[in-house]
Amino acid sequence: MSAPSSQIPAPPQRKIILGSTSRYRRELLERLRVPFDTERPNVDETPLPGEAPATLARRLALAKAREVSQRFPEAVVIGSDQVADLGGEPLGKPGTHDRAIAQLRRMRGQTVVFQTAVAVVCAATGFEQLDLAAVNVVFRDLDDQEIERYLRAEEPYDCAGSAKSEGLGIALLSRIDNDDPSALVGLPLIRTCHMLRAAGVSIL
Repeated sequence: MSAPSSQIPAPPQRKIILGSTSRYRRELLERLRVPFDTERPNVDETPLPGEAPATLARRLALAKAREVSQRFPEAVVIGSDQVADLGGEPLGKPGTHDRAIAQLRRMRGQTVVFQTAVAVVCAATGFEQLDLAAVNVVFRDLDDQEIERYLRAEEPYDCAGSAKSEGLGIALLSRIDNDDPSALVGLPLIRTCHMLRAAGVSIL
Protein backbone atom coordinates (compact mmCIF):
# COMPACT_ATOMS: atom_id res chain seq x y z
CA MET A 1 0.00 0.00 0.00
CA SER A 2 1.54 3.29 -1.08
CA ALA A 3 2.02 6.13 1.34
CA PRO A 4 -0.35 9.06 1.03
CA SER A 5 0.97 11.90 -1.04
CA SER A 6 2.34 14.86 0.88
CA GLN A 7 1.53 17.24 -1.93
CA ILE A 8 -1.03 19.90 -1.09
CA PRO A 9 -3.49 20.41 -3.92
CA ALA A 10 -3.62 23.89 -5.33
CA PRO A 11 -6.74 25.84 -4.39
CA PRO A 12 -9.32 26.28 -7.12
CA GLN A 13 -8.76 29.44 -9.13
CA ARG A 14 -11.14 31.77 -10.83
CA LYS A 15 -11.41 31.65 -14.58
CA ILE A 16 -9.03 34.01 -16.34
CA ILE A 17 -10.29 35.94 -19.34
CA LEU A 18 -8.15 37.99 -21.69
CA GLY A 19 -10.32 40.89 -22.80
CA SER A 20 -8.77 41.02 -26.24
CA THR A 21 -8.83 39.16 -29.53
CA SER A 22 -5.28 40.24 -30.39
CA ARG A 23 -3.21 37.22 -31.37
CA TYR A 24 -0.10 39.01 -30.06
CA ARG A 25 -1.56 39.38 -26.56
CA ARG A 26 -2.90 35.84 -26.63
CA GLU A 27 0.52 34.45 -27.55
CA LEU A 28 2.16 36.49 -24.78
CA LEU A 29 -0.31 35.35 -22.12
CA GLU A 30 0.20 31.73 -23.21
CA ARG A 31 3.78 32.03 -21.94
CA LEU A 32 2.43 31.96 -18.37
CA ARG A 33 0.95 28.48 -18.94
CA VAL A 34 -2.29 29.27 -17.15
CA PRO A 35 -5.61 28.39 -18.79
CA PHE A 36 -7.61 31.36 -20.06
CA ASP A 37 -10.40 32.29 -22.41
CA THR A 38 -10.59 35.30 -24.71
CA GLU A 39 -13.46 37.72 -25.17
CA ARG A 40 -13.82 40.74 -27.41
CA PRO A 41 -14.46 43.89 -25.33
CA ASN A 42 -17.22 46.14 -26.63
CA VAL A 43 -15.38 49.43 -26.17
CA ASP A 44 -15.19 52.53 -28.36
CA GLU A 45 -11.46 53.18 -28.82
CA THR A 46 -11.84 56.70 -30.21
CA PRO A 47 -9.48 59.12 -28.41
CA LEU A 48 -11.09 61.97 -26.50
CA PRO A 49 -10.28 65.51 -27.68
CA GLY A 50 -6.80 66.45 -26.47
CA GLU A 51 -6.31 63.11 -24.70
CA ALA A 52 -2.66 62.27 -24.07
CA PRO A 53 -1.45 58.87 -25.37
CA ALA A 54 -0.66 57.49 -21.89
CA THR A 55 -4.06 58.60 -20.61
CA LEU A 56 -5.75 57.03 -23.62
CA ALA A 57 -3.95 53.71 -23.11
CA ARG A 58 -4.88 53.61 -19.41
CA ARG A 59 -8.50 54.53 -20.03
CA LEU A 60 -9.00 51.92 -22.74
CA ALA A 61 -7.23 49.11 -20.86
CA LEU A 62 -9.45 49.66 -17.83
CA ALA A 63 -12.60 50.10 -19.93
CA LYS A 64 -11.93 46.80 -21.74
CA ALA A 65 -11.37 44.89 -18.51
CA ARG A 66 -14.45 46.42 -16.86
CA GLU A 67 -16.70 45.74 -19.84
CA VAL A 68 -15.78 42.06 -20.03
CA SER A 69 -15.94 41.76 -16.23
CA GLN A 70 -19.54 42.98 -16.27
CA ARG A 71 -20.42 40.02 -18.48
CA PHE A 72 -18.28 37.53 -16.52
CA PRO A 73 -18.28 38.87 -12.95
CA GLU A 74 -16.75 35.75 -11.38
CA ALA A 75 -13.72 35.79 -13.69
CA VAL A 76 -10.41 37.61 -13.40
CA VAL A 77 -10.28 39.75 -16.53
CA ILE A 78 -7.19 41.22 -18.18
CA GLY A 79 -7.55 44.30 -20.37
CA SER A 80 -4.74 45.98 -22.27
CA ASP A 81 -4.17 48.74 -24.76
CA GLN A 82 -1.16 50.18 -26.55
CA VAL A 83 -0.74 53.64 -28.03
CA ALA A 84 2.32 54.81 -29.92
CA ASP A 85 3.25 58.28 -28.68
CA LEU A 86 5.13 60.56 -31.07
CA GLY A 87 5.78 63.86 -29.34
CA GLY A 88 2.50 63.65 -27.45
CA GLU A 89 0.44 62.64 -30.49
CA PRO A 90 -1.18 59.19 -30.46
CA LEU A 91 -0.46 56.94 -33.43
CA GLY A 92 -2.86 54.06 -33.91
CA LYS A 93 -2.83 50.99 -36.11
CA PRO A 94 -2.26 52.09 -39.71
CA GLY A 95 -4.67 49.61 -41.29
CA THR A 96 -3.34 50.25 -44.81
CA HIS A 97 -0.01 50.23 -46.61
CA ASP A 98 -0.10 53.95 -47.41
CA ARG A 99 -0.85 54.91 -43.81
CA ALA A 100 1.98 52.67 -42.59
CA ILE A 101 4.39 54.41 -44.98
CA ALA A 102 3.28 57.79 -43.63
CA GLN A 103 3.75 56.64 -40.02
CA LEU A 104 7.23 55.23 -40.55
CA ARG A 105 8.33 58.32 -42.46
CA ARG A 106 7.29 60.46 -39.50
CA MET A 107 9.00 58.17 -36.99
CA ARG A 108 12.37 57.76 -38.73
CA GLY A 109 15.16 59.23 -36.63
CA GLN A 110 12.69 59.87 -33.80
CA THR A 111 12.06 58.45 -30.35
CA VAL A 112 8.58 56.97 -30.05
CA VAL A 113 7.15 56.01 -26.68
CA PHE A 114 4.93 52.93 -26.84
CA GLN A 115 2.48 53.35 -23.97
CA THR A 116 1.17 49.91 -23.00
CA ALA A 117 -1.41 49.79 -20.22
CA VAL A 118 -2.75 46.69 -18.49
CA ALA A 119 -5.70 46.35 -16.12
CA VAL A 120 -6.91 43.38 -14.09
CA VAL A 121 -10.49 43.39 -12.82
CA CYS A 122 -12.73 40.96 -10.93
CA ALA A 123 -16.24 42.32 -10.40
CA ALA A 124 -17.19 39.63 -7.88
CA THR A 125 -14.41 40.58 -5.46
CA GLY A 126 -14.17 44.27 -6.32
CA PHE A 127 -10.54 43.83 -7.36
CA GLU A 128 -9.20 46.40 -9.79
CA GLN A 129 -5.63 47.36 -10.66
CA LEU A 130 -4.17 49.38 -13.51
CA ASP A 131 -0.57 50.01 -14.56
CA LEU A 132 1.36 51.43 -17.49
CA ALA A 133 4.61 50.29 -19.10
CA ALA A 134 6.29 52.92 -21.25
CA VAL A 135 8.81 51.70 -23.82
CA ASN A 136 11.15 54.22 -25.47
CA VAL A 137 11.96 53.15 -29.03
CA VAL A 138 14.48 54.99 -31.19
CA PHE A 139 13.93 54.49 -34.91
CA ARG A 140 16.81 54.55 -37.38
CA ASP A 141 16.89 57.25 -40.04
CA LEU A 142 15.18 54.98 -42.55
CA ASP A 143 15.11 55.66 -46.26
CA ASP A 144 11.99 55.15 -48.34
CA GLN A 145 13.29 51.93 -49.91
CA GLU A 146 13.85 50.35 -46.50
CA ILE A 147 10.35 51.33 -45.38
CA GLU A 148 8.79 49.89 -48.53
CA ARG A 149 10.73 46.62 -48.34
CA TYR A 150 9.90 46.18 -44.69
CA LEU A 151 6.18 46.77 -45.13
CA ARG A 152 5.98 44.40 -48.10
CA ALA A 153 7.80 41.72 -46.11
CA GLU A 154 5.92 41.89 -42.80
CA GLU A 155 2.65 43.79 -43.45
CA PRO A 156 2.37 45.14 -39.88
CA TYR A 157 -0.87 46.99 -40.56
CA ASP A 158 -2.52 45.79 -37.33
CA CYS A 159 0.31 47.11 -35.12
CA ALA A 160 0.44 50.52 -33.49
CA GLY A 161 3.41 52.31 -35.01
CA SER A 162 3.58 50.06 -38.09
CA ALA A 163 6.39 47.84 -36.80
CA LYS A 164 6.77 44.40 -35.20
CA SER A 165 9.78 44.50 -32.91
CA GLU A 166 9.50 40.74 -32.34
CA GLY A 167 9.98 40.18 -36.07
CA LEU A 168 11.76 41.91 -38.93
CA GLY A 169 10.75 45.27 -37.48
CA ILE A 170 13.70 45.07 -35.11
CA ALA A 171 15.86 46.08 -38.11
CA LEU A 172 14.10 49.46 -38.14
CA LEU A 173 15.31 50.33 -34.66
CA SER A 174 18.52 51.60 -33.11
CA ARG A 175 17.55 51.35 -29.43
CA ILE A 176 14.85 50.06 -27.06
CA ASP A 177 14.64 51.15 -23.42
CA ASN A 178 12.14 49.50 -21.06
CA ASP A 179 11.74 47.53 -17.84
CA ASP A 180 9.19 44.98 -19.08
CA PRO A 181 10.41 43.36 -22.32
CA SER A 182 7.04 41.98 -23.45
CA ALA A 183 5.35 45.38 -23.18
CA LEU A 184 6.42 46.46 -26.65
CA VAL A 185 4.68 43.43 -28.20
CA GLY A 186 1.41 44.37 -26.49
CA LEU A 187 1.14 42.97 -22.95
CA PRO A 188 3.60 43.77 -20.11
CA LEU A 189 3.89 40.33 -18.54
CA ILE A 190 5.87 41.37 -15.46
CA ARG A 191 3.12 43.79 -14.47
CA THR A 192 0.44 41.30 -15.48
CA CYS A 193 1.92 38.59 -13.24
CA HIS A 194 2.08 41.01 -10.32
CA MET A 195 -1.59 41.95 -10.75
CA LEU A 196 -2.77 38.38 -11.22
CA ARG A 197 -1.04 37.35 -8.00
CA ALA A 198 -2.67 40.27 -6.21
CA ALA A 199 -6.03 39.11 -7.58
CA GLY A 200 -5.45 35.64 -6.11
CA VAL A 201 -4.23 33.83 -9.20
CA SER A 202 -1.24 31.54 -8.69
CA ILE A 203 1.19 31.61 -11.61
CA LEU A 204 3.73 29.05 -10.36
